[in-house]
Amino acid sequence: MTNIKPLGQRVLLKRVEPETTSEGGIILVESAQEKPQEAIVIALGLGAQNEDGSEFKFSVSVDDRVVLSKYGGTEIKISGEDHLIVTEGEILGVVA
Repeated sequence: MTNIKPLGQRVLLKRVEPETTSEGGIILVESAQEKPQEAIVIALGLGAQNEDGSEFKFSVSVDDRVVLSKYGGTEIKISGEDHLIVTEGEILGVVA
């Protein structure tokens, strides 16, 4: 568990590690791998209020596997591991 709590409508994610071999069995070096677009939700912010005063409700939950754009969010290191903080709007979908 992490000791970082995102603020507002932000979500803390950990990218899913990319495959190290191609479909044809070729081992890919790190520089040839694409940035992963899937991540696991680690923590949610406290939310906020919508313009009409109602409470904002997150569409994702902790441990959901989500899809995001390749270059969205802010990358940070926690205990030597790469994580990402994004707004919920930067999450494109939940993997079923």
